[in-house]
Amino acid sequence: MATEEGAKEPARRRNRITAREALRGSASQLTELTGRVIQSVSAVQPTEHGWVTHVEVTEIERIPDTASVMATYRVELDSRGELLSYQQTQRYAKGRVDRN
Repeated sequence: MATEEGAKEPARRRNRITAREALRGSASQLTELTGRVIQSVSAVQPTEHGWVTHVEVTEIERIPDTASVMATYRVELDSRGELLSYQQTQRYAKGRVDRN
C-alpha cells in the first residue's frame, strides 16, 4: 500500500530534470541567447527550485588560441529546465591556469 508521501515523490521526480539535462539545457539555452561558443559546463548544483550551472564560454577568439578571452556564466534553471537567469561572473585568458 503506497503512502500519500510515497505517491507525491514520483510526481516530484517526474517534474524535475536530471543533472545531465540541466547541464545540456543550460549550455544550449545560453548559446541560443548569447551566440557564444560553449567550451564546457564546469559546475552543476541542485537548488530548492531547480539548478545552477557554471558555463565556460569563448568571449573573444584570438590566435594563438591560448590568448582567447574566456568567461564563466552562472546560469539558473527552474526544475523543468527553463532558463530563469544568467550572469557573467568572471573573464580570463584561456591560457591562464589559475583564474583567481
